[in-house]
Amino acid sequence: MVSWSRIATAEPAFATTVQEILDAHKHKTMATLRRDGSPRISGIEASIADGELWLGMMPDSRKALDLRRDPRIALHSASISPPEGEESSWSGDAKLSGRAVELDQAEADAWLRAHGAPPGPGHVFKVDITEVTLTKVGDPADHLVIQLWRPADGLTTFTRT
Repeated sequence: MVSWSRIATAEPAFATTVQEILDAHKHKTMATLRRDGSPRISGIEASIADGELWLGMMPDSRKALDLRRDPRIALHSASISPPEGEESSWSGDAKLSGRAVELDQAEADAWLRAHGAPPGPGHVFKVDITEVTLTKVGDPADHLVIQLWRPADGLTTFTRT
């Protein structure tokens, strides 16, 4: 299982930048797989705490039921366009993929209490991370810089023009 802390230990500057982008906005976009295999896009609040990436969902929400059936997810930060002509000020996009692992209700209640939230019905998942991508505008702003982290490969950087 690959936790956020593993990435932060292996690539601290990369992990810090990705976390800043994820934390810049409360809501992210998550993709799950429906029963028929087609994608479902949902809004989600995700947080990094205790060295893990966490997802919380309402009881029996469609996205939670999707994850119980097939735990594969993709998570995307909020995507904000920079002002015209200021592309180099864009902090970038962060994307993650992995598998969601649901805590049982007792574990979920304990986690919620420990993080200042009331326990109760719902779903708490931690994410086994398989890939993290950071995409930014290069300097000069005529290309993209893509950083890709995978457990087996570590951090790889490439450009697109």
